[in-house]
Amino acid sequence: MNTLPLGDISLEVFLRDYWQKKPLLIRNAFPDFVPPVSAEELAGLALEEEIESRLITQSDDGADWQLQHGPFEEEIFSTLPEKNWTLLVQSVDHWLPEAAEFVSQFNFIPSWRLDDLMISYAADGGGVGPHYDNYDVFLVQASGTRRWEVGGIYGEDSPRRPDTPVMILPEWQPEESWDLNPGDMLYLPPRVGHNGYGVGDDCMTYSIGFRAPSHQEIFEGLANQVTALSKAEDRYSDPGLKAQSNPGEITPAAIQQVTEILNSYLNHPGELAKWFGQLMTEPKNPEQNIDQNIEMTPDQIRDFLKNQVPISRTEGSRLAFHQRDGNMVLFYDGEVHNCSDPQHELAQQLCGELYLEQIEPTEENIKLLGILLKQGSIYFLDD
Repeated sequence: MNTLPLGDISLEVFLRDYWQKKPLLIRNAFPDFVPPVSAEELAGLALEEEIESRLITQSDDGADWQLQHGPFEEEIFSTLPEKNWTLLVQSVDHWLPEAAEFVSQFNFIPSWRLDDLMISYAADGGGVGPHYDNYDVFLVQASGTRRWEVGGIYGEDSPRRPDTPVMILPEWQPEESWDLNPGDMLYLPPRVGHNGYGVGDDCMTYSIGFRAPSHQEIFEGLANQVTALSKAEDRYSDPGLKAQSNPGEITPAAIQQVTEILNSYLNHPGELAKWFGQLMTEPKNPEQNIDQNIEMTPDQIRDFLKNQVPISRTEGSRLAFHQRDGNMVLFYDGEVHNCSDPQHELAQQLCGELYLEQIEPTEENIKLLGILLKQGSIYFLDD
């Protein structure tokens, strides 16, 4: 029995035929779906200062669009029109444990690729207009009905309306259209044009987005990493310089020398993995870790483990590990820990599971848990 939310297709087929290739509609991906976050809870989150939220309204003819950023006052919801508005709340899984549990069902994609769970609530006709995203997204219908129009591949050179506060593709021509009901799910690869809007009231949609760093971000981060590895005395050198007929020529030998300098930094997989792991686990909301961090003595941690108090990954925390030549590095919210051999198993479990029970209270396990507790990356589920 397929326990993944992929309908009748296997994970292998999904990754081979659809992931980053083409859209996929899955009817009843979540049978008898009960939303873990209600519309009332979503509105409450939009009132919080530390949570990113937006309210988008549009005219009936789509000519005029208005964008407001939260936090909002509660009274705003009683002043909204009957149609053509949508509320969007970002990173809901970073704040609510039940939302994080829902997102964990998408662990068939590497967790270090996960961005967040955005939830949108729309009145009849409400949406954000035709657009495209630079990331993979799973769109789960939680309540009501949303019509999704899909078509075309777009990029930064594609035309867009200059008169709107949100990015909208002009002259939108959909190629396919579906009405999604509760439990239905649509997967969209990056850059596929799409337009979703509520059909009737009480339209709530969960968007699980998977980020991918741009090449620009990779090059910028790599430049910082190389700068940290190099010293002022490390310079271009040419002890084998040959006489040139024209002193103004940059010879192929000079370019080859530059290539070798660059390769000397790139040929360090361990350093590249360290930099990339830190990049991909940087917290989206660092203040959450500050609020959650706790220092516990080894004896306190040991007592919790002996009493089998479960451990939870902090909502919004990002953990990943890298193994090479028998060594393991654990990345936790942008930080790095070189694991001892006895810590390997626990590190892998913490990266793969949202909750952990029955952890062996060994000295090395306690040491690792102490580091993560102090960072605010995990916490004990102690009532």
